[in-house]
Amino acid sequence: MNKKLFVISGCSGVGKGTVINEFMKRNSDNFILSVSCTTRNPRPGEADGVNYFFITKEEFEQNIKDSKFLEYANFAGNYYGTKQKYVQQKMDEGFNVLLEIDTQGALQVKEKMPEAVLIFIAPPSVEELEHRLRGRHTEDEETIQKRLAQVKIELERSQKYDYTVINDSIERAVEEIERIVRGNVAR
Repeated sequence: MNKKLFVISGCSGVGKGTVINEFMKRNSDNFILSVSCTTRNPRPGEADGVNYFFITKEEFEQNIKDSKFLEYANFAGNYYGTKQKYVQQKMDEGFNVLLEIDTQGALQVKEKMPEAVLIFIAPPSVEELEHRLRGRHTEDEETIQKRLAQVKIELERSQKYDYTVINDSIERAVEEIERIVRGNVAR
């Protein structure tokens, strides 16, 4: 039975974490959520191998040199990346793998694994997304404007994705992802 890698991305504030959590609750029997590597320090409550694989900057850079990552990026001075061996191992164990990463990383994955299925979770509209971001009351105006500028870049990159799912309802978005999965996985 062929197992696949599904990559899910979405704009900040679009609710992708909520959609993915609900999808995983319903599909944990044959899906596993990929665990990425990072060089940042663990936050309270995070566990190595569960939330991330916490590794040193030197180890991460050696893995880059050895081409061990499907994708990687540097954010705010810390590296984040997905090891190809980890993804392949989980697929060999009989799981479809779900990877939640940004659009830049997703396009790196598609170059290395063209068979990966890219799903972009989009807001009903940019205006709705702005309303959600402002409704959080967690960021100042400058941060909101930076996020909205990033949304335009992500929406442009999403044109290279296999599927776009509009998150106007968690239930409907999860059902649409389940339909996409059924259409791409050999039973």
